[in-house]
Order: sequence, then C-alpha cells, then structure tokens
Amino acid sequence: MVVKVHGPPYSSSTRTVLACFVEKGIDFEIVPVDMLKGEQKKPEFLALQPFGKVPVIQDGDLTLFESRAIIRYYAEKYAGQGTSLLGKTLEERALVEQWLEVEGQNYNPHGYHLLMQLVYATKLGMPQDEALIDKSAELLGKVLDVYEERLSKSKYLAGDFYSLADLSHLPFAELIVNATDKGYLIRERKHVNAWWEDISSRPAWKKVMAMAI
Repeated sequence: MVVKVHGPPYSSSTRTVLACFVEKGIDFEIVPVDMLKGEQKKPEFLALQPFGKVPVIQDGDLTLFESRAIIRYYAEKYAGQGTSLLGKTLEERALVEQWLEVEGQNYNPHGYHLLMQLVYATKLGMPQDEALIDKSAELLGKVLDVYEERLSKSKYLAGDFYSLADLSHLPFAELIVNATDKGYLIRERKHVNAWWEDISSRPAWKKVMAMAI
C-alpha cells in the first residue's frame, strides 16, 4: 500500500520522514500542502492534524503526525526491509532513542531559532533578531561540542551504525551548512564534519533533496 505524505518536500520535518521512507524502501505519494498560502490551517487539513503542522501520513486506516513518531513507527514496522535504522540489540535501540531525544531537546530548538532568523524571517517579512541569532549559534555550538566528543569515539551517534538518530539531524544541518553563514558550526568541528559528510552523502538523502528542487 502506498503511504500518503501530506507536506511539501522542502519542509524540514517532511524531509525527515521522506529520508526514512527512502532508506526503508517504502512506497509513498506526496500530497502537496502550500504552506505559504496557509493550507495547513484549513479545516480539511486540521481534520488530519489539529495543530496545523506538516507532515501527516495516511496509511490505510492509520493517520499519524509528528515526524519523529512517524519515523519510529516505520523503522519498526519495516525493520526487516531496507536500511536498519534502530540498531540490532535492545541496548543499541536505547542509544538510538537517547540521541533522538538529544536531537529533539537540544539540537533542534537552537537550530530552529537560527534557521527561522537566517533563512525564513525575511521571506515572512519579519526583521532579523541579531541577538537571537548570536545566542542560538552560541548554544548550538555548545551542543555540537558534545557531539564532537561523542563522534570522536563512534562513527555515528548511537554507535558504529547509521540510525534514526543521525537521519533526524539531516534537514537542519543541510540548511545550516548550505543556506546560512553558520556552516562553520559544523565544518570547524573535525568529527562532526566527518559525520555530516558521511550522512549527507547517502543516496537516500540525495534523492530527498532532489525532490525539493
């Protein structure tokens, strides 16, 4: 069955889900949502996602939102298909979950504020908040210092295997490196940069990025 993905392929959260689907070899169909026109706030979309955010998936009788919940579900549902993204043991799974939480609670908030100011503020007709930019870059740098230490000891965040923990970082890192002047936050950290070069060169991610053009 083809999974319907409601959300534009340029959305960071949608990209996370698409990257998981491509890694797992899951058939999907993108249902466009024009966020600039506010389609995510219309009643028909709110019936699927009451908070008015993308993405939402429909898979038979299942409707699911929140990108991390979606990727966890499909990595588990199709554990024996495509790239293994959860680890092979309970301990490896625990580390995947740990670093997914780190991404959501530590990396994502500072990355979000940074990208909102540097990439989206002017598009939305908002002035950039230079103080917030500086503070977000400083805080994100401290998070990436922890990553640098971790990645000096293992190839990927959860160990020596690629997982959801790594995949979930791709959308924001892509923009930080290639759409802002803050790419040094990643590039100037030896092990973080090597990790970024590795995960961003995966065929699945390149396919997702091609969808967004």
